[in-house]
Amino acid sequence: MGRYHSYINSAKEILTRYKGEEPLSSYLKKYFSSSKKFGARDRREISHVCYCYFRLGKAAMSLTIEERLLTGLLLCSDQPGEILSALEPEWNEKVHLPLQQKLLFIHSSLLITDVFPWKNELSDAIDHEKFSESFFTQPDLFIRLRPGSEKTVIDKLQKAKHEFKMISESCLAFPNSSRLSSIIELDKEAVIQDYNSQRVDKILRSAFSSARNEKPAVWDCCAGSGGKSIMAHDINSRIDLTVSDVRESILANLKKRFANAGIKNYKSYLVDLTSDESEIPNLKSEMIICDAPCTGSGTWSRTPEQLYFFNDNEIERFSFRQKKIVSNVIPRLQSGGSFIYITCSVFRKENEGVVEFIKENFHLQMTHMEVLKGYDKKADSMFAALFEKL
Repeated sequence: MGRYHSYINSAKEILTRYKGEEPLSSYLKKYFSSSKKFGARDRREISHVCYCYFRLGKAAMSLTIEERLLTGLLLCSDQPGEILSALEPEWNEKVHLPLQQKLLFIHSSLLITDVFPWKNELSDAIDHEKFSESFFTQPDLFIRLRPGSEKTVIDKLQKAKHEFKMISESCLAFPNSSRLSSIIELDKEAVIQDYNSQRVDKILRSAFSSARNEKPAVWDCCAGSGGKSIMAHDINSRIDLTVSDVRESILANLKKRFANAGIKNYKSYLVDLTSDESEIPNLKSEMIICDAPCTGSGTWSRTPEQLYFFNDNEIERFSFRQKKIVSNVIPRLQSGGSFIYITCSVFRKENEGVVEFIKENFHLQMTHMEVLKGYDKKADSMFAALFEKL
């Protein structure tokens, strides 16, 4: 009994100090490094209950920290656990119940939609209730098998007896805690990439099919870790690739990743595309991929602390930034070229709102728009739209 009270007390201490200024995973790593008394099991249990606390999102804010910890633990559990058995044995008997029945059992006034209270801000295709429910489930880890490596990767995983689910010929799913780097060559043989991020492949292929040049100039203007660039290269390895980002550290990591992926011929720029004063590359691209900076709301089931600390004023701020970025990059698109707009957001102002802005301000024709729902697939939710320049 004492051990489990200790877990809760340690979690309470962490949650009192943590202010959301860095990822919870980073904060926990530092916290445990500074306190050597915790063993591996202690760290795992304390971390888990902290994440359960944040998975409640904006719901049950009037509860004490301890009440929220135990409530979150119940709602996130589908198997009996030692902490609930020791501290709330009656609750531990209810873990097999559906989520809504658990809520009725512990807090009859608590609504699942309280977790994510911004229903009116959602893209129309998002089911508010199902999306809210998804925060109590840890998403899977997905990898995309690179062309020619499919059999090699699967053989290695089977030899290592590592659990996985085959989603498609090129997409595998794993428990989120999986460590794959010791089994397969990441980036060379397979890329860690969410299921719905992989589905952007269809839009990229559509854009490539209409390209007039066999070696089209492709600009990944908000390249981040480079996942979309690697995907574009896998579709057409002859592309004339340019990548840019506002963060020097990101481009340094991207360089290492491209080296592992075998991508050598590309141009890289450090540029702030939200600034009119910035020196934007004088490019004329046949395809521009704009995976725009966003709230990341479609990924918050992976990082629920971001949901907990989110202020909805941020939606307007990100929407403004996105409009500045598209305004600065679309003039670099060749006539007849393709512009692909992507976010990992579920908010209308970042998605359909930016699409309407593009349609009203540029001579582009939208040929495809889709909300890529992940909440029923243990995946991220995303948005993608494809335009052609007239």
